[in-house]
Amino acid sequence: MKPTRTHFSPLARFLHWTMAPLIVAMLFIGVGMVGTVSRAHTTLIAIHKPLGIALLLLVILRVGVRITSGSPPLPDDMATPQRLAAKASHLVLYVLMAAMPLIGWAMLSAAGYPVRLIGSLYLPPIAPHNVELFATLRALHTWFAFALFATVLLHLAAALFHGLIRRDGVFSSMARSGR
Repeated sequence: MKPTRTHFSPLARFLHWTMAPLIVAMLFIGVGMVGTVSRAHTTLIAIHKPLGIALLLLVILRVGVRITSGSPPLPDDMATPQRLAAKASHLVLYVLMAAMPLIGWAMLSAAGYPVRLIGSLYLPPIAPHNVELFATLRALHTWFAFALFATVLLHLAAALFHGLIRRDGVFSSMARSGR
């Protein structure tokens, strides 16, 4: 009988702890972008666009790692509603982590703005130039950002609950290796 794995793979942990601060930074950069008309606005946009694409690539890699490596089982004594909430919240996190940069890219395409990565490297537009579409995508990007922020906060609260209150190994499965 194969022993039950108690920790995420090293690559899964690396991606998690790399993406977590980047996502939080992106959320605050986004708020700063829409909240200022100063010179900082241009700098924040110059950071936001390539970082969004980098996060898109990281989430694609992360989904692949999750599919191939799986995840440790949840504790046996967790109630079914908590299990469902854990699985649903992870699904929502993955969907939002992928949707946010895709919607941002489509929004900029609809506005006719190029998405420059570095130097003269640009991404192709993924949506037609259309002002109404831009407005819809911008609103969607904003609402999804609020949803992502709320989901990240819930994820953090659940992690702290498992790490500090239940002490059931769920937090440590992502926080440290199983050695």
